[in-house]
Amino acid sequence: MKYIGIIGGSGYTGSELLRILATHKEVEVVAVTSRKYEGKKVYQLHPFLKCFYELEFIKPELKYLEKCDLVFTAVPHGEAMNYVPSLVDIGIKVVDLSADYRLSKDVYEKVYGKHTGYIDAVYGLPEIYREKIKKAQLVANPGCYPTGCILSVYPLAEKELIDRVVFDCKSGITGAGVKASDFTHYPNLHEAIVPYKVTNHRHVYEMIQELKCKVYFTPQVYPGSRGILTIAHVFLKDVKEELSEKEIEEIYKKFYAEKPFVRLQESIRLSWVRGSNFCDISIKFDGERVVAISAIDNLVKGASGQAVQNMNLMLGFDEKEGLFTPPLFP
Repeated sequence: MKYIGIIGGSGYTGSELLRILATHKEVEVVAVTSRKYEGKKVYQLHPFLKCFYELEFIKPELKYLEKCDLVFTAVPHGEAMNYVPSLVDIGIKVVDLSADYRLSKDVYEKVYGKHTGYIDAVYGLPEIYREKIKKAQLVANPGCYPTGCILSVYPLAEKELIDRVVFDCKSGITGAGVKASDFTHYPNLHEAIVPYKVTNHRHVYEMIQELKCKVYFTPQVYPGSRGILTIAHVFLKDVKEELSEKEIEEIYKKFYAEKPFVRLQESIRLSWVRGSNFCDISIKFDGERVVAISAIDNLVKGASGQAVQNMNLMLGFDEKEGLFTPPLFP
């Protein structure tokens, strides 16, 4: 049995980690932090977890985390760097769900601002970096948009077939975090799809880093709680005339053959992945443009589920442990 800590247990990703880990056979959650809710029982803030946890929220101090084998940092961008170096220094493995370790230091500071505790990390997409993750001390869990986008086209990127790709993404409201705002206020989103940060969303830098091609990305919010639907318009290099749709499908099948959480589908619906760690992908080709469509649950494969998948690899467990369950349908 391995002991697990969560720094930041009051938000959506923290509560989703607790939900997934509640029935994990190989770990026990022994520490959950929240300055705001210190002393309050976990289930009092998250009533859906009653009967699973008697833990109380504690301060995010190192002395309460020292017995952990692995700690998740589920805190906002810019805050994880306050905790991660100290945890790594005493030999605790870390999966960071913020953006603090996803990018090189210079790119991070260009996009997010000053970094005060930089350490090299493995980018936590198991479908690409499984072997590196197994050996890692620190894993940077990818962003929700980058997960759906990168997985939708990576088999083509790996073969250097992409000239440029245009990502059109629609996300549920939970992607904006637990704190309410005018943007997420129900009347402002009801029966609406709202584009935002149309040309300058920070997640695009992860996509460029991993795909190594020209990337254009426009995010939108739809009035649902969970899910990210990505439509990728992939324009191939001059080799496009040599490929058929069947050959492109074979590229995908071969790349994802041993990846248990990627499912190739004829068509895509967000309801087919809700509450699960699956990424569903569908591919079409018109002779010039590949249209790759992906669907993920932004709180699971886009955040906490992927973090647990990374944890499983880092601690030597079956990659699927605690995660290989059917989606919540309808």
